[in-house]
Amino acid sequence: MPTIEKDKVAKIHYKLTNDGGDVVDTSEGREPLEYLHGHGNLVAGLEKALAGKAEGDSVKVSVSPEEGYGLPEDDLLVDVPREHLPVEDIAPGMRFSAETSGGMRMFTVMEVAEDSVKLNGNHPLAGETLHFEVDVVAIREAEPEELAHGHVHSGGHSHEEEEGEGGSCGEGCGCH
Repeated sequence: MPTIEKDKVAKIHYKLTNDGGDVVDTSEGREPLEYLHGHGNLVAGLEKALAGKAEGDSVKVSVSPEEGYGLPEDDLLVDVPREHLPVEDIAPGMRFSAETSGGMRMFTVMEVAEDSVKLNGNHPLAGETLHFEVDVVAIREAEPEELAHGHVHSGGHSHEEEEGEGGSCGEGCGCH
């Protein structure tokens, strides 16, 4: 029976809860999550816990912030002039993506003042212990194209079919 290891594609059902037991994310009612193991497509602590597991295995693991979404970084709390944001009606909780020196990053609006907006570029789960319950549904060999791009191409997806050699996977892919 195959096991989860680097360069294998694993299909999992999962439930993520916080310390209070609130469900933060789940695959319940959806297709299982498919990911390429060993390529940083999951938080490090969960990927480590899944290594060596087989189809049919269930895993419960708590992942520390250091192996999850990291600790909050003060330098990711920024005040921005209100006119630099793409919409007029701005409210706490809204999210925007912005180009930073480290690439694209999501920011959450924390406070809105008359002339400025306080944004938080930390992941919403930074500093949180993550509690996962995972069922391993299937494991398969990765396709050469998936290995080359570092992630799964589900549903018959092909870069070449869409835009020729070096094309784009589409929204959310991050390949190119």
